[in-house]
Amino acid sequence: MAENVASTVPRNWRLPLCATIISFFCFLALACCRADTFLFLSVFVVAPVFLMISITAPIYAAFRNRRQFLPIVAALAVLWASSIPLFLYDREHPFAIRETARWLVWSHEYKQQVMAQPASLNGQLKHIEWDGSGFAGIANNTVYLVFDPADTLSAATTYGRAGTLNGIPCDVRGVRRLERQWYSVLLYTDQTWEQCK
Repeated sequence: MAENVASTVPRNWRLPLCATIISFFCFLALACCRADTFLFLSVFVVAPVFLMISITAPIYAAFRNRRQFLPIVAALAVLWASSIPLFLYDREHPFAIRETARWLVWSHEYKQQVMAQPASLNGQLKHIEWDGSGFAGIANNTVYLVFDPADTLSAATTYGRAGTLNGIPCDVRGVRRLERQWYSVLLYTDQTWEQCK
């Protein structure tokens, strides 16, 4: 009898372990996807699935298999806790986790897109719109991927200095270094690079 109890306890806790592994890979994949895909998947796929699982799984465990109740609740806690870093809001740079994941996976492609931009006659740095948030033209935050051949933006990341920077026409809310000469630049809410030219 004691052997049966000892052998079932670890098996019961396989569910939280599996939930941890699955959620890690799901959120890594979600973090690496493009901005428009991220919004669609997180709002219309991940959130409803999580909500449905969070409601039905404990009810099922409570009525059908009481021994699984605690492992199921633990698995749900792991799923929800693992999603928090993806949506954490950092005032200085709210997209830091997604940017890091996307840069690790897609940097070669993004570099090609930026380098394909024509050189600016007025000294502006090469850039592309890289990420953003907002809804229907309200409270839009736009992030640009910027190539700085002289690496002058490193001072802004070192000292946390924002504001007016050489080669960028708008006031900058935050600068984050991705690698040497490559930066993500967050503008103030409802500003775009083109509006400031």
